[in-house]
Amino acid sequence: MNTGLPADQVERALGAARKMAEDLGARVAIAVVDVGGNLGGFLRLPGAFLASSDLAIDKAWTAASFGASTRGFSEMLEGTPRAVRDGLLRRPRVTEVPGGMPIMHDGRVIGALGVSGGSEIEDEQIAEGGLAAFGKV
Repeated sequence: MNTGLPADQVERALGAARKMAEDLGARVAIAVVDVGGNLGGFLRLPGAFLASSDLAIDKAWTAASFGASTRGFSEMLEGTPRAVRDGLLRRPRVTEVPGGMPIMHDGRVIGALGVSGGSEIEDEQIAEGGLAAFGKV
């Protein structure tokens, strides 16, 4: 499957995120998706909660869908009517849990990275580390 994301960069991003997770002592799942939400890479560290696997993918999917971090998406939802917020959050794969970050290139979203299993701060740090290693697409 062609995710539109270079495999070597996806592997580097997963490796960098894994190293950061190990340095933090966080047992997490890490997912990379393309702009269509297709899974391009996935890694579950030993001891990560089983639920972290799906949640990492959901975080990446949400960040790719809305072009914002999941924290930013949550903040955006705070200014919307309750029906909109509730309706969006009831959709499969949509989450406002921090740890999802879009991958940007030339001002457009080309994918996203999601991390789940640590604290919300750890998940975001690990995701940022993965994005930094993604490099120029």
